[in-house]
Amino acid sequence: MNNEIPFLLKEDRLLKRFEDIHNFIYANDGLSPQQVLDEIIKILFIKLVDENNKNSKFFIAEKEYKEIKDKHKNIDFANRITDLFEQMKKYYNDIFENDERLNLSNPSLAFTISLLQNINLSESSNDVKGLAFQKFLASQQKGDRGQYFTPEPVIELCVKMISPKSNETIIDPACGSGGFLYSALKYYINKNKISRKDEYVENNLFGIDINKRIAKIAKMKLLLETNSKCSINISCFNTLEEFDYKKINNNNLTANFDIVLTNPPFGTVGKITSLKVLGNYALGHRWIQLNEKYIPSSNILQGQAPEILFIEACTRLLKQGGRMAIILPNGHLENPTLNYLRYYLKNNFKIYALIKLPPETFIPYGTGVKTSVLFLKKEKPDVKSKIFFSQITKIGYQGNKNGTPIYKKDRNGLFLIDSKQNKIIDEDYNIVNEDFEMFLKHNTIQNNKSFNVSYKDLNNRFDYDYYLPSSRNLIENLISKDSVPLKDLVNIVKLKSSKLNKPNESINYIELSDINTHSFEIINTTEYLVHELPSRASYEIKEGDIITAVAGNSIGTTKHATAYVNEEFVGCICTNGFRVLRDFKVSPFYLLYYFKTDEFLKQVYLLRTGAAIPSISNEDFGNILIYLPKKEIIKKISDKIQEAFTLINKSRNIFDEIKFENK
Repeated sequence: MNNEIPFLLKEDRLLKRFEDIHNFIYANDGLSPQQVLDEIIKILFIKLVDENNKNSKFFIAEKEYKEIKDKHKNIDFANRITDLFEQMKKYYNDIFENDERLNLSNPSLAFTISLLQNINLSESSNDVKGLAFQKFLASQQKGDRGQYFTPEPVIELCVKMISPKSNETIIDPACGSGGFLYSALKYYINKNKISRKDEYVENNLFGIDINKRIAKIAKMKLLLETNSKCSINISCFNTLEEFDYKKINNNNLTANFDIVLTNPPFGTVGKITSLKVLGNYALGHRWIQLNEKYIPSSNILQGQAPEILFIEACTRLLKQGGRMAIILPNGHLENPTLNYLRYYLKNNFKIYALIKLPPETFIPYGTGVKTSVLFLKKEKPDVKSKIFFSQITKIGYQGNKNGTPIYKKDRNGLFLIDSKQNKIIDEDYNIVNEDFEMFLKHNTIQNNKSFNVSYKDLNNRFDYDYYLPSSRNLIENLISKDSVPLKDLVNIVKLKSSKLNKPNESINYIELSDINTHSFEIINTTEYLVHELPSRASYEIKEGDIITAVAGNSIGTTKHATAYVNEEFVGCICTNGFRVLRDFKVSPFYLLYYFKTDEFLKQVYLLRTGAAIPSISNEDFGNILIYLPKKEIIKKISDKIQEAFTLINKSRNIFDEIKFENK
């Protein structure tokens, strides 16, 4: 076993060793891929401790290896590695439990030691080990759907836009496998060609994760990238529960960080319900709306989404003037039920950028939640400032479970190659970053991807689509004309039908799918007893009413469901996915026409929120602007729509007569 090389010329060779070790253990020890990764991490920590302490116990002699192959046992070898493991647990007692043990068979342990024994992992000049481990880890995380993995392009964009200075401290309070910290280190190295990266890691980079296994991975990534003797400030505790930051790996740091970079856990099942935890946060309390303001009450919520509490935890970690980039679900930027959250952010911090990510961003990593990156500073908002908005449209990989890379091609369909003969990833992160730098330089930008919005124009919505110039132009154009909010023209029915109090009464029920979207007709009903109705059954309809959809994937599109109620459907009950309009101050037939126009549909699409089932709130629906032209034009349009209904009824009667004659 003495033919191993003492150093590695490129990361692919070490990557191959990691993969060979993984495959050997997986094939021989009956462990899951994740369990195999855990054991490899333990071995790497053992080797680093052996190198640091100059024990020279991390080896296997040829005689030992042969005996293990023949008999599956060698006491000297087993005792030597076990002693190293016990030393390592004491050395890294913050992330290893006393009762942890190695779970490898002797043959697997021998094979692993043999491939790593002549490689010096603690040699600080050897950058390839960090790259190799990064590649190896990425491949394993992809295979496990990467529950704790943030896509590298997203991380790099956040770091570039935050642009950390070499003297600034950075923390990720939900650091996972350390992607943000690793990227920040790479950014520092690129900016400071002659540098002590071990000192930078020890003094400037900090991470927290609740999961010890993941904290081990994060610590190992940084250890392999730097001199393994330096202190790696990855702590393992619950960020939301333990808000005493006086001891983050014995550095006695309080909430005094310059930068927070994080992707908090979202899309998880369940909420935080501990009253003790919720009581520590303003966002763990119920907020009361007073006119246009929101004020936290003394009433603690029964439960809160963890990522909402993380927002507040992150802002506490920042020093005054500090900066943060945080990945959030789009619903947190738009849903009316979270107006108080956005009020809290808008009025306590300076929001200076928002980047919308593509829908497929996190699909390879186990979730289809649509997300954006919010950038803010811990300082008083400046109403004279501007906010940079942009979106990523090319993420560089497909939205499948494997995240298959997408490469740029020329017009002949051939792959484009860079100066190192590598195919070029098809992404536009760099374009967004260039736009941001241009915005910082000139304090304005507007193109087909990026634009800016005045801070004073930021209302209770933070989402990218809402502030698109085309969207704002539509609203401004309607305001400049004779347009009136819908709520001023109709009565929007809000009370449920009293029929729903009679459980055995027979009811005809109307769903969204019961509408012919082309002819404004109800074409079907389903008969139920009241107690059999779905819970969404709500409103009783009358002749002359209009029902129009406020929920479902089709709202705001050409398939938006709207119908006029004729005498045939009087007394039916419709789903709360509709709003019922009556008592019109303008011709209902004109409204039917208007509900088919781009002006109406674009407003609905702009105002709809929610990923799984989009919907529009009552408030937003009532404020949709209705353009009212001259009375003679309204009458002309209304007469045409009425004539169309007359012709529809006439054609139906003709069909009925034909059926009668055939009997």
